[in-house]
Order: sequence, then C-alpha cells, then structure tokens
Amino acid sequence: MKPLIAIIGRPNVGKSTLFNRLSERKKAIAIDQPGATRDRNYADASWNGRSFTVVDTGGFEPVSTETILMQMREQTRLAMEQADIIIFLMDGKDGLTPSDEEIVRQLRSYGKPVFYAVNKIDGPRHDVNVFDFYRLGIEPLYTISAEHGRGVDELMDAATATIPATEPAGEEAHSGEEVEEPIRIAVVGRPNVGKSSLVNRILGYERTIVNPLPGTTRDSIDTPFERGGRRYVLVDTAGIRRKSRISQNLEKYSVIEALKTLDRCDVALVLIDGEEGVTEQDAKIAGLVLDKGVACILVVNKWDLVEKDNSTVGIYVAKLRDELKFLQFAPIVFVSALTGQRVGRIFELIDAVWAEFTRRIPTAELNAQVERYVAENPAPMYRNRPNKIVYATQPRVKPPTFVFFVREPKAIHFSYERYLANRIREGLGFQSVPIRLIFRKRHREKDRR
Repeated sequence: MKPLIAIIGRPNVGKSTLFNRLSERKKAIAIDQPGATRDRNYADASWNGRSFTVVDTGGFEPVSTETILMQMREQTRLAMEQADIIIFLMDGKDGLTPSDEEIVRQLRSYGKPVFYAVNKIDGPRHDVNVFDFYRLGIEPLYTISAEHGRGVDELMDAATATIPATEPAGEEAHSGEEVEEPIRIAVVGRPNVGKSSLVNRILGYERTIVNPLPGTTRDSIDTPFERGGRRYVLVDTAGIRRKSRISQNLEKYSVIEALKTLDRCDVALVLIDGEEGVTEQDAKIAGLVLDKGVACILVVNKWDLVEKDNSTVGIYVAKLRDELKFLQFAPIVFVSALTGQRVGRIFELIDAVWAEFTRRIPTAELNAQVERYVAENPAPMYRNRPNKIVYATQPRVKPPTFVFFVREPKAIHFSYERYLANRIREGLGFQSVPIRLIFRKRHREKDRR
C-alpha cells in the first residue's frame, strides 16, 4: 500500500484546502465555515515523483462534548492511527489556542513523524503571527498558505523525504498480468435514508459518521476495499435535497459533489426509506442516475421497521415499478442497514449488474440478431420506401451502447426504438442495466467500403 499522510487540525484551519492542493483536484469541500469536513476523505497524490495517499479529516476538538465533534474526533484518531506521516495544521490568523497545545501533547504519544505547519500566512506581513507558536517548543515549524501555495513546497519536501520514489510507469506490467479495475459504487439518496449506516455495515466498521441529524455527510467519501477477491470503491454521498430546501452554500456544495460522484461511478445504489416509500425526490434522484447512464440498484432500507405479511414484498415491488417506470430494468433488494438483513445480497446484484454493464457483443452476432428482429418487425416506411437497418455495432460499454445505420434516423419512431431495446435486452442479456440506442444515417460510399 502507498504511504498514508494524514492532515489534522482544529476546524477551519485549511485542511481541505491543503488536501485539494496535494490531490490536484477539488475533492473535498473547502469553504470558510467550521466543520465543513466531517469524515475522513482519501485521495492519491504524488510529490516530486513520490506517491502516497493523503487523508483529509474533520476538525479535531480534543475536549468538546458535542456529539458531532466527538464523532469527528474519533474519525480523526482513526486516521492518525492508520497514518505513516502526520501533518498538523494550525491557524496563523487565530493564533495558538489551548486546543492546539492539547493536540500537540497527544501527537507526541503516537511515535510517528509529525510535521507542524502554521497555515494562512499569505505573505511576509503575516509572519509576525507565527511567533506565538514557538512556545510549543517545536522545530522546525513550517509557515504556509495552503490557498496560495506559499511554503507548501518546503513542507512537502520534508514530509515526503522518507517515501521511496515511485517506479517508472510500466514496471508493474512486466509480469504480463492485467490489474482488474475496481467497481465504483455510489450510495445516493435523500438525507437520512441510511446511506452512511449502509456503508458502515458493508465495510464492517464505522467508516463514516452516523447521526440522526439530516445532512451529517457532506463530502463524497471514497473507500477502496476487497470482497471475495474482487476490488470495489464504495462512495458515500451527501443527501440530495430539493433545490427549494437547499438554503446554505455548504449544503449546495455537498449536493453538487454528490451529483458529480455519479460521473465517476459504475453502479449507483439508490436508497429508499422503506417506511416512507417512494417520494417525488426519490424519483428525481433515480432520474439523475438514469441520465448519467450508470447501472442502478434500488435498495429499500429500514425494511425491519415495515409491518409485513405474505403479500407485502409483491405489493411494494409493484408500487416501485409503477412510480419509477423508467427504471423497470433495475434490480430491487430489501435490506436493513441497522441489522444487516440481506445486505450481502447487494453484492450478488452488483456483480451480476457489472457483468451486464461491461458485456460486449461481437459485431457478427449483433447483426445476426438485429436482422432477425427486423425480419419479425420491420421499421416503419419512410416516404413510401423501406427504412432498412443496414448495419449495427456496439462501440462502447458502461453503459452498453448500440449504433444502428439506417436510411433516415429521424424516421425511427420511439416505439420502434423501444421494441429494439426490449429485444436486445431479452436476446443478448442486458435485462438489468441501462442501454443506449443511437441511429445514424447510412452513407452509401462508406457502406461499400
């Protein structure tokens, strides 16, 4: 595994800003508001050819008794225990605080390399703010501006000095073995439907903060892991509210990050509250998943709280299918993140969906099947002439995409497109994933070639 560098400090000292600078992308929410980050956030990074994983943490308040701050503190302690190197960030504008002094005292007991940095020193005129920090008896003390990059080079040169240089690209390929890509799974849904509880249940430990207060999760939290010899990345996201309910900038950024997560995931677990049933916002979230073209599994959570009889599941499935007509293909599973009921079934569905999502049909087989479908039900005439499909191909997967070359693409009615989609699903094994059909105008010269 790559060396782990954890960035810790009190709330609002600039940890996420430094994290984003090192990871070279805005993965963590960086906003001038205390407590924006609550869970651990991981990203791969490199410095002068030395690769490592950097960890952003929530604000560390060593003596607070507020529930959220206590949970954030525990998440930070877990990051410190896992880390090989720790960067302790302090706020040059606020000056030295009793909390800083207590954190320094605790860090000395870890026996790990710790690099102490005073942030928000944006220029020489702010250097006078640093003198107070020398009372900690720390040498060296790095003065930086995470926002503008001032002093970050010196800090990271020292922090990564013991990390071995990364091997040149291609060295790992000499064995001839291909590394299987991980399946990226996003857990999405409204606030307080149990996303973080499900993530923790799957992983088997308290990876994210669980709190009955809606909106506890703010960043999109990536966690790589292995299960049954297969690699996955599980992404917990912030609850997606209706636009009219988003009242703060911080919450707006959280929702935007949750939506961006769909662009980099393969499978979305859309969580629905089993007690409340499908809401208008659930339908909107499911529609966003469909628009992104990712595979989808409908996960009905809190099933242990639903009063049931022999017909409950059948009635619930029929209601789901009726209210989410556009996701007729999506598998449905009923779980309880609290008790673990049927949570293992989710991964059976993920593996099955992934196999379809990445399936590629040979062109000869595809055209043979399409020829049979067209013979059974020809495309409608166009200007009193057959609008024949002359060729079909599958240019991509994730989602499976099929291109049909016809005389006039605009003349293909949506009902005929739906017919072809249904036949492809049934005949070629794409019953549980979204597929895309594209119709293009044939060109006689290209056809001859």
